Amino acid sequence: MVDPDTYRSLAEASWAWVRSQVRGRGSDLWLPSNPAQSEPGDFPVGMHSGVGGLAHVMAEIRLSRELSPDELALGEGIAATLVGRIPQETEYDYFDGHVSTIGILTALGAPGSELAVARLLELATPDGWQPSWLDDDRTLPDGRCNDVTLGTASVLLGAVWAARHGIPGALELADRASTILVDERLETSAGLDWEFIPARFQRQRRGEMPNWSHGLAGIAGTLAAAGVELDRADLVEAARLGAEHLATLADSGDGGMRLPHVMPGQDGLDTYTYTWCHGPAGTSLLFAALERAGVAAVAGRSAYDWERACLHSLRASGIPERCYPGFWDNDGRCCGTAGVGDVVLNVWQRHGDDTDLAFAVTLADAIVDRAIQDGDSLAFWRFVEHRNDDPLLPPGVGWMQGAAGIAAYLFRIARVLEQGREADAVARMDTWWALPGS
Repeated sequence: MVDPDTYRSLAEASWAWVRSQVRGRGSDLWLPSNPAQSEPGDFPVGMHSGVGGLAHVMAEIRLSRELSPDELALGEGIAATLVGRIPQETEYDYFDGHVSTIGILTALGAPGSELAVARLLELATPDGWQPSWLDDDRTLPDGRCNDVTLGTASVLLGAVWAARHGIPGALELADRASTILVDERLETSAGLDWEFIPARFQRQRRGEMPNWSHGLAGIAGTLAAAGVELDRADLVEAARLGAEHLATLADSGDGGMRLPHVMPGQDGLDTYTYTWCHGPAGTSLLFAALERAGVAAVAGRSAYDWERACLHSLRASGIPERCYPGFWDNDGRCCGTAGVGDVVLNVWQRHGDDTDLAFAVTLADAIVDRAIQDGDSLAFWRFVEHRNDDPLLPPGVGWMQGAAGIAAYLFRIARVLEQGREADAVARMDTWWALPGS
């Protein structure tokens, strides 16, 4: 195990490198996805890879030390940038739209979330919200999607989070989103299912991604969390039935729990991955939500037993080792080591199984080993695309796929190792139910 001070020092070095990448255009701030980007990309201000994601790092840092004047000024600039965009913004989702903005502003403790909620209500149609990216030959131009990162479930996730913060209009938005989402359910012999894009909007059938980011696990997990917060037993029951169907799709033969990345499988793509987005790390959040909702059993096992099964599959997979080309080439929050580590720490702080803490430390040590120093006081990471002639990718900057999100995990594990299971944890809209006492 690396000394906690080493984790913290590396976190500070990577955070300093991230702050050095923040750019300005007029009075607005933006963040490049990598240092070579000289102009704003498609989503330069949102949570996923934009400047807004830095708010979540600062929320973590506040539990370790006071923010500096420069950091406070950065937070004010982020809030002003996001609030100024609300009246014209048409993106609505968790990654980069108004749901993202709600998470960013609440993390900063800044006003304006009520404007994002009102804008989401304004953008709503009878069957949901219009994704800007659904413009390919496989999908009708007025398509909708259901998932927790880009679809209707993302709006429900944001509405529930806004309701927890007492934001006006949040309950109306949650009712609208939950009604639309439940209406999109598909009844199966085992329970309920939801497609990423409903079949009526598809010209060509797509493969389904059943895990957290674009699939059934994330949709059911959001319904369970909404049921807890809104005292809606019907939403909890829909979530339970979704989990019942999900269990029929899983590989659980060794006592674990893993679902294919894509169903049916695709040539050149591993059947299973182990990430927050498409693997057991993210899928475990469904079972944490069901446990929080008081669900007694799913497919004959307790919700916590299924959550532990997800962690078993993570440990048995071989991560964080890069076992072969193309396996575990990412250390970020969305698709790699930091995201898995954060989930594992959540489980340890709730239940206290020290094998989970040991695994979280193993993941942190791998991050330390892969860090690239930039002089004496800066650090970043370069992920790998093994099919490229130069397999090292440019260093990522932001929250979900870069140094910002990795730094937050290092700040957290350093603090947890020093303070133990009672250490405070940052509640976020996609994890609050998985934390102790939240």
